[in-house]
Amino acid sequence: MIQRFIELGEGYADIYEWLSLVEANSHRVKYILRLDTEINNRNVSSIAAVFTPSGESHFQPVYICREGLLNPEHKSTQRFDMVYKAASSLNKNIIPLSVKPSSMFPEKELYYQYLIGILRMNKYLTPLS
Repeated sequence: MIQRFIELGEGYADIYEWLSLVEANSHRVKYILRLDTEINNRNVSSIAAVFTPSGESHFQPVYICREGLLNPEHKSTQRFDMVYKAASSLNKNIIPLSVKPSSMFPEKELYYQYLIGILRMNKYLTPLS
């Protein structure tokens, strides 16, 4: 099983692409995650969609908009309102998780390995086979 984060951007305009992916692949969306952190004294969030593996590919993508959205528990935003609406239309709850900021890691790939470990530990990713 290959599990990989696919970063669409930091959540400004690319949140619309994330929403389109989730809507077009609604049958594959397993979880919607809100990854909360603090960067430069700002409470920000990433939004991620964990998809089920497709067919026999043994590839499980996690589409993410990284750390570009204000945390909705501190300030409501139109972008998160759209995310909540999309989750509701899929009958999915948004799962909040507190994580370290990506700036704590010397490489983005290490940050994503850290997140994969957290998601596996919490059983949000399919076990390795």
